Amino acid sequence: MKKVILVLALTFVSFTAALAQRFAYVDSDYILKHMPDYVSAQKQLGALSDQWQKEVDSRFQEIDRLYKAYQADQVLMTPEMKKRREDEVVTKEKAAKDFQRQKFGPGGELETKSSAVMKPIQDRVAKAVQAVAEAENLDMIFDKNSEVIMLYANPRYDKSAEVITRLGLKPGVFAK
Repeated sequence: MKKVILVLALTFVSFTAALAQRFAYVDSDYILKHMPDYVSAQKQLGALSDQWQKEVDSRFQEIDRLYKAYQADQVLMTPEMKKRREDEVVTKEKAAKDFQRQKFGPGGELETKSSAVMKPIQDRVAKAVQAVAEAENLDMIFDKNSEVIMLYANPRYDKSAEVITRLGLKPGVFAK
């Protein structure tokens, strides 16, 4: 009988503790779709991406044209002429791939431009989320559209300093 009462008491205490924190969520896609700045930025980035993609496509079409011309003329060429034409095709293909990587690759111009354009919009949304959380006395707000990303958390629930101390490090002193 004591065990049953103890289990019930612990269940009640843990249930009460879980209700003590207030959680909420937001739908960031829904919010962003309401922001004219975001829609405009998306259109701007889409146009820029399309323009660069057309340029990449035209470069690869030129390479394909040169390669087909080389194959057609190959029978009539001397080994020296073949080498020169092959080098020309390889050089242009390398330049086209470099251009594509420069525009669309990791750390490329599209990514940089996207970050620069979207950062102020994301900051505005984050400030609004924080203001709502503080006004409604919420402890944590999650984004419905992403995998459990916390957009706001009440600082009193931040245990980072304790974890750092437990690791034998000093909070506030960053690694170099």
